Amino acid sequence: MSSNNSGKGYSVTSTGTNSQGNHYCSRDYSSGNSQPANSNSYHYSNSNGSYYYSNPNGSTYYNTGDGGSKYTAPGGK
Repeated sequence: MSSNNSGKGYSVTSTGTNSQGNHYCSRDYSSGNSQPANSNSYHYSNSNGSYYYSNPNGSTYYNTGDGGSKYTAPGGK
């Protein structure tokens, strides 16, 4: 499945629900620009209210759903 989100800078390459009941969405940010595809660009929305983003620049963000969060900068620093 691939859909183009015009104006958002990415295409959705897959989406669904995993075996734990968590929603996921994989994104390709190379569409319409000169950036290479990043296969690690995705997010999860979990059934417990938490969510996780893996961004095209290599950073990650996790929100616990109860007020906690963790950000990791590109390169893990």
